[in-house]
Amino acid sequence: MLELLPTPPTDPLWDLTYEFGGDERPERLNLVLGVYRDQTGTTPVMAAVREAEIRLAQRSESKEYRGLSGNTAFNQSLLDLVLGPDGPGTRAAAVQTVAGSGALRLLADLIFRTRPGATVWISDPAYVNHRPILEAAGLKVRTYGWRDAEGGFDTAGVLRELADAGRDDVVLLQGSCHNPTGVDPLLDDWEALAESAVRGGWVPFVDLAYHGLGDGLEADLLATRMLAARVPEMLIAVSCSKNFGLYSDRVGCAIVLGASRQAVRHAETALQNAARTLYSMPPEHGAAVVTTILQDEGLRASWRAELDVMRGRIMANRADLTAHLGALGHTEQARSLARQRGMFSMLPLTPNQMLRLRRQYAIYGTTSGRINIAGIPAHRIPCLAQGIAAVLDTAEVPRQRELA
Repeated sequence: MLELLPTPPTDPLWDLTYEFGGDERPERLNLVLGVYRDQTGTTPVMAAVREAEIRLAQRSESKEYRGLSGNTAFNQSLLDLVLGPDGPGTRAAAVQTVAGSGALRLLADLIFRTRPGATVWISDPAYVNHRPILEAAGLKVRTYGWRDAEGGFDTAGVLRELADAGRDDVVLLQGSCHNPTGVDPLLDDWEALAESAVRGGWVPFVDLAYHGLGDGLEADLLATRMLAARVPEMLIAVSCSKNFGLYSDRVGCAIVLGASRQAVRHAETALQNAARTLYSMPPEHGAAVVTTILQDEGLRASWRAELDVMRGRIMANRADLTAHLGALGHTEQARSLARQRGMFSMLPLTPNQMLRLRRQYAIYGTTSGRINIAGIPAHRIPCLAQGIAAVLDTAEVPRQRELA
């Protein structure tokens, strides 16, 4: 059987990560994976998470099965956090998932079951796992542009392309801190997208993975809440990996909004059934940590304060990189970087230039030009800017020669 398996493609991000692990140059810099790192290069455990884990250990509650929806207190806490105190109430339901990727897959399965002929539209460029997850669920995928010629959000172009989205179609939108570009719509743009959804009948599918790391928690959730108030149906995939630092605990949530309570209950059951066939039920520990934090006033305040510190460090890193790049004569590229938000920035480099950045300067980013702004030690930013400038200043070598 196994001999008949064709050579499968490998994951490009993890390929680069493994390559970095084998690089013996002491100056190497890993900006590939989307994890927050502090000044020492460590991905820290947040203080509120540590305290919540201590309390959970002291309570030593049973590890009995929670059920197909996972931790229901966690689900309600995430509904309240994402949709706010004035959210849609009984028009919404949530199911705990195996991180944000699990939420994307469960909701993709729901789309396939309810609208098997639907096309799911994703941005170009998109998060590297969007297309594989959607296609693995059997869905057709189509892309729409995201950035304009100046590197900002292409409002007119996006609206023009989404005018072709059918009434059975779904449009995947990143709620804040777009991955990989760091380019987000303004609130007026989100209003126009909501109007497009209402007029065209397509369903918004919001991926929330970085809320709190762009302009602040409430600001980063404004677009999602506005859409929820405007459209009859909506899907939301939520990750707790980045803003709670629970990467390896795999904590997420799938949220559905419908026109009626009965429709939402049917969707919730469909999500439970899909989870049963994929992994039965999600792990408890991380969800219990998040619930403990969100339901305790002191821990919640501590978490939000630390989240603001993380956001401030990301903003400072981007501002510092922008300043150094501008000082090296690349003011246009610096202005483009300055407009971006969140953990990632998209460098104005070709795949060949990114290869040279890696080989000649030991700076690892993705082939598309994405780098993890949240992973740069502040004292390394001048070296990063110099490496980028050197690649920009040097004429490109033909690809076949560079790859030789």
